[in-house]
Amino acid sequence: MSTAISVEALSKKYQDIIAVNNISFTVEQGHCFGLLGPNGAGKTTTIEIMEGIIAASSGSVTYTGLKGSENQGRQVDNSISQQIGIQFQHTALQDYLTVKETLTLFSSFYQHTLAQDEIVELCDLADFLDRDNRLLSGGQRQRLLLALALINDPEIIFLDEPTTGLDPHARRNFWQLIKNIKAQNRTIILTTHYMDEAEQLCDDIVIMDRGEIIESGTPHQLLSKHFSDVFIYLPEQQVPTQLLKENQWKANAGRVEIASKNVEKTLAMLMKNQISLAGLHVKSANLDDLFLHLTGHSLRES
Repeated sequence: MSTAISVEALSKKYQDIIAVNNISFTVEQGHCFGLLGPNGAGKTTTIEIMEGIIAASSGSVTYTGLKGSENQGRQVDNSISQQIGIQFQHTALQDYLTVKETLTLFSSFYQHTLAQDEIVELCDLADFLDRDNRLLSGGQRQRLLLALALINDPEIIFLDEPTTGLDPHARRNFWQLIKNIKAQNRTIILTTHYMDEAEQLCDDIVIMDRGEIIESGTPHQLLSKHFSDVFIYLPEQQVPTQLLKENQWKANAGRVEIASKNVEKTLAMLMKNQISLAGLHVKSANLDDLFLHLTGHSLRES
């Protein structure tokens, strides 16, 4: 596996504020790389440096995953910024233009573009090509913005919270589009506040807090590293107080949380104590639990 982007000792200071503090990581070619963190963690600043929008105070971002040997090992400059794709969280679209006219307009900004038919198929735009931008639903708008990020045929695409505000059905449809794009061996850098989204899409993740990297790896590696238990939940009124205290189980918001290394053994013990299993819920740790474990709060709350 080859490296697409190398970030080395990157820092960004604003007077007496350190937004990014000496961080390093690599993004592998053809991977979906998740950069996660609460507001103020430094992830947006990091992404904007990687995109060439702002300059770092120190350190470097080196691209090795772009077409053409002349780009190998080069830091961010104007020529490279023209070869990456960016889907910003907030992008204004021209009123009174249709989706098709918008694609044609943005195609005129680049010397090399994907064929419009290919973009339409890749981003599933066919059903609303002739619709005015003002009349697009949230999911349709996001698919158009994704198409605009792909219009210059980039090897590397930045997606900044692309499914924020979408309903669950639209989010899952968008996930499939991202998977289709990654299947073309394109590299994706994703920021998101949805941990289920990161688990579904990301091959590797970096978690930032207060300008520093606090953990990195694949989702499976990180969950295996920090959690060995499966969590069993029961309504609190079904669990005797004495049993709760003896086992030091946690009770919160009307339910009891039982951390178990052997679910079958724990369930057998509950039934032996004649505890009703009505309302039972069994859950393995996920990235939400990991983020809470590492930072003391959930990503959505932050």
